[in-house]
Amino acid sequence: MGILDTFRNEFIDIIEWTDNTQDTIVWKFPRFQNEIKTGAQLTVRESQVAVFLNEGKLADVYQPGRYELSTQNMPILSTLKGWKYGFNSPFKVDIFYVNTKQFTDQKWGTKNPITLNDPRFGMIEIRAFGNFSFRVTDAGKFMKEIVGTDGQFTTEEISSQLRTLVVTKLTDAIAESKLKIEEFASNLDEFSKFGAEKLSDDFDAYGLKVTSLLVENISMPDEVKKEIFELSRLDKIDMQKLTQWKTAQGIEKAAENGGLAGAFVGVGLGGIMQGGIANSQGGGAVPPPVMQIFVAVNGAQTGPFDVPALTQMAQSGQLKGDTLVWKAGMAAWAAASTVPELAGILGAVPPPIAPPPL
Repeated sequence: MGILDTFRNEFIDIIEWTDNTQDTIVWKFPRFQNEIKTGAQLTVRESQVAVFLNEGKLADVYQPGRYELSTQNMPILSTLKGWKYGFNSPFKVDIFYVNTKQFTDQKWGTKNPITLNDPRFGMIEIRAFGNFSFRVTDAGKFMKEIVGTDGQFTTEEISSQLRTLVVTKLTDAIAESKLKIEEFASNLDEFSKFGAEKLSDDFDAYGLKVTSLLVENISMPDEVKKEIFELSRLDKIDMQKLTQWKTAQGIEKAAENGGLAGAFVGVGLGGIMQGGIANSQGGGAVPPPVMQIFVAVNGAQTGPFDVPALTQMAQSGQLKGDTLVWKAGMAAWAAASTVPELAGILGAVPPPIAPPPL
């Protein structure tokens, strides 16, 4: 290298940055033992800003464009340096390029399950995951709060902190929603928008903005998912059906473990044993639910009664076609003849004996 090349490299007259990476947020222009030449050309491309630091203090911030560095377009630095009447000598300053494009597909997910108290299934643990995108909106604030003097700052260096913010805010949103466990899947878009709003202030404190937030999935335990699918097959969820379904499920599990008698003890059923335990054990089938019906006698509610009791009442004349009855699932009391479950009982009663014709 000749002596002219040595002097030529002492001064910088072209300042620019072309990013060939996908994850660099901040890049420091290399100025080791070099001074910036008066009238140097500064190029800031789209999706970039250039930040000048003088002795660690934020000076000028340049938006996209081409600049010839002089006191006229370096107002803050000129004040810091005391250049009242312009300058002609080279100067030293730290120059950082900040990438303002969107950084997309930043993954997030719950490290630990979120515990919810569902009104029907009790305490349940769920997990959630998705992705988000962000960009730098205030380069000066971002440099001051996050980057400092780091010469090359990438998304990896801040992604952990941002993921923690996302998970924390969405966990609060899920817990405050009071939705049923099966309703989360149909509200993912609402959760995404609400989560982005809740994150706005936290990201803004770093000079950042959440450009998009997606909740891809909220998962639940397999056993809860199976119960929800089973319940969806019922015509109408009421306490009687729910109890009967839980009872049958408990008996089935006990039978698989080798003993049906223990199932009745564990589930606490008495009426469902009607028909004989031996028959259930021999056939291996779950007995049908016990019919429980209330009967109006002399204007007063009596019961509930099972099939044998109702049969006896029909034979004794206490239960007739026009007798008012009610069972779980009925909106109001109705005549016994209108209840399909009583058709067989009423039909088994012989008609009154008519006198022989004269």
